[in-house]
Amino acid sequence: MSINTEINRLLHFAKQRGLMNEEDTFYTANRLLDVLKVEEFVPEEISETLETAAPILQNMLAYAVAQGLIEDTANERDLFDTRLMDCVMPRPSEVIRRFNSDYARAPKAATDNFYKLSIASNYIRKDRIDKNVVWQTATEYGDLDITINLSKPEKDPRDIAKAKLVKSGSYPKCLLCRENEGYAGHAGHPARQTHRLIPLRLAGHRWFLQYSPYTYYNEHCIVLNRKHIPMKVSRKSFENLLDFVTIFPHYFLGSNADLPIVGGSILSHDHYQGGRYTFAMAKAPIEKSYVFKEYPGIQVGRVKWPMSTLRLTGEDREALAGLAEKILAAWRAYSDASVGILAESDGEPHNTITPIARRRGSLYELDLVLRNNRTSAEHPLGIFHPHAEVHHIKKENIGLIEVMGLAVLPARLKEEMRRVGEELVKGTPDIAGIEAIAKHSEWYKMLAAKYPQVTAGQVESILQEEIGQVFKTVLMHAGVYKRDDEGMAAFDRFVASLD
Repeated sequence: MSINTEINRLLHFAKQRGLMNEEDTFYTANRLLDVLKVEEFVPEEISETLETAAPILQNMLAYAVAQGLIEDTANERDLFDTRLMDCVMPRPSEVIRRFNSDYARAPKAATDNFYKLSIASNYIRKDRIDKNVVWQTATEYGDLDITINLSKPEKDPRDIAKAKLVKSGSYPKCLLCRENEGYAGHAGHPARQTHRLIPLRLAGHRWFLQYSPYTYYNEHCIVLNRKHIPMKVSRKSFENLLDFVTIFPHYFLGSNADLPIVGGSILSHDHYQGGRYTFAMAKAPIEKSYVFKEYPGIQVGRVKWPMSTLRLTGEDREALAGLAEKILAAWRAYSDASVGILAESDGEPHNTITPIARRRGSLYELDLVLRNNRTSAEHPLGIFHPHAEVHHIKKENIGLIEVMGLAVLPARLKEEMRRVGEELVKGTPDIAGIEAIAKHSEWYKMLAAKYPQVTAGQVESILQEEIGQVFKTVLMHAGVYKRDDEGMAAFDRFVASLD
């Protein structure tokens, strides 16, 4: 392997993907020489076409390890290959200029090209994301999306040890702060030299658009507040979401709830998530309509979905935000002990909303998912949270992505399901004695009874189907109003209390 050839390959790739121009060749080559501690550069003719720079970076990383430039750990490799890609990256101002120029032609053109740049720069590590196990499971609520997330590398003990030595600072304050753009990172913070942000103005305030480095669906974007302030669902949130889908009508945008347990993983920085994907929730029909006299132009309906959802539809953004604000305020204060819903206990608030906005032609849709984070002795992690019997598959918070019908499941499941499948094919009656998969023993007994004879060719599809059904149960656990006569009557009582 010639490091000179690899430098030429990376330059060729960067030109092909629009990261740099021909005029930048020697400037960029010299930056790469500096990072790689190489003394000479000889131009070579390269004719290949690659989807990502990953194969080139793998060779450069092998060279860096061999030369003692980095230690051979996952974190050191990620920090170093990001440094390498930074050498071929356009400056933030150039990315913004291109985005605005593309937007003047069409909003889709702007996001298409920005997304392609984020992949070409290796900021979105497509080679890792492609390893995720993905499928759909048909249910009475539509086709649920299931993902076993394999894209985040496991932490190396050497990296963990180094992270402990890093002095904790306050810059950047979190992974979502706009100060991450260009940040070199360290053992406790990912490199962000290839990170680029697009400034937006939503409801009169400064926000930024970026893509998630580990995308869970097509064009998975994040919209972050310029300021490092906590998540807060309010009328301003609804206005922001509606503004965004006005600017990008081909995207949806939603917010995690603003309370622990029912919120997402980062509540310290106000942000939203969106993208160009149609989830099962967006396809779910209205099963009951309601009328609000104050808002004659807004259609309101209860969505046929395992999580308790009201859908507001109309052309008037001001009216939509006003009605959503009214529902939010009422829900925050609403209790119905007959179905376990208490607005607060010991001064701690429990009720909030997960909102999602999208466009359908000239109409706006705003889905309001009712959430409650109360706990009990029986359900210490949350009454309206995955219950203990499904924790072997999904124990984590049910945030915005799961709410819409996409399960993000832990990487451990890939190997565990392989082991479970082997025992199911063998006809093993019980797996409680197999330590690695004992957590699945109760579920396994159900599978063994349901599928008494399973072949090696059938077992993967059977397990995927049954995992999908577990995720449906997870969503039903998280629904504040259960989908039975008592729950739907209680849902109707809440709606009646609004008008």
